[in-house]
Amino acid sequence: MRTKTLYTLAALALTPVPTLVAGTTTTETKTVVEQAKESFITGDLGVGVVSQYISRGVVNENQGFIAQPYMDLYIKMYEGDGFLNKVQLNLGLWASLHSNKTFATPGSTLPAWYEFDWMPGLAFTFAKNFTFTATYVEFDFVAPNARAGNMNFNLGYDDTDLLGKWALKPHIAAFKSLFGNPVGVPGANQGWYFEVGIAPSYAFGPATLTIPVNLGLGDDKFYGGETYGYLSAGANLAVPLAFIPEGFGKWTLSSGVTFYHQGDNAAAASAPAINDGGTTQWVFSGAVGMTF
Repeated sequence: MRTKTLYTLAALALTPVPTLVAGTTTTETKTVVEQAKESFITGDLGVGVVSQYISRGVVNENQGFIAQPYMDLYIKMYEGDGFLNKVQLNLGLWASLHSNKTFATPGSTLPAWYEFDWMPGLAFTFAKNFTFTATYVEFDFVAPNARAGNMNFNLGYDDTDLLGKWALKPHIAAFKSLFGNPVGVPGANQGWYFEVGIAPSYAFGPATLTIPVNLGLGDDKFYGGETYGYLSAGANLAVPLAFIPEGFGKWTLSSGVTFYHQGDNAAAASAPAINDGGTTQWVFSGAVGMTF
């Protein structure tokens, strides 16, 4: 998930005030500075379109039109200068809508609505550059009529102070199923998923290029006894829509491509209807989003 904060600008008012002293007119300049107030609630929303829906290395859909709307709220609970710098409550919603209805349950009233996720969590920023996030993630598979509850733990490090514009922004994550099966691999509901990755970004004028690289691994159960789940590498270019007034939020248009190399069990977990027998996949994507 993406944490973003919108700041308001301090207003400066310079007011000349004429003053009469012993028959002489002087000008006294008074400067009024209003304290900038930061909103405790920020967020984002938007919709993405992808050529394939891949979750933790497993293909969920690769047919038809796939749209994935999302919305997040970030509520600042605490901010300080000590070892613990910030505590934030995160509330996220995400869905995947599929035109092909490959996995729709017969008689479903929402055959195109494949998945709906809701994700409450807490983020703790400490030692200035480290952020630990604990999130409950529930996958509600609307069309196939199934549920999976999971806990996701993520530790990110902002190394901008060390590397400047070449910062890698690494993270490590652990994911544990509480009930249901999160990826469809037999035994995944009893195992742990682990992830390491980087997401360096570079500015080119108003545009920003992000190059995420992730390695997904499992214990002896998550990927059916295979440790290697997948390796992904991508590039995403985001351009601000500056013609939209900031009063309506900050809007961005983005597009990207991601390459996946899957482990054998992750590739085999794809349903026969969409399994092409290979272990390499390409995902092309586009999105429009707004932060506030």
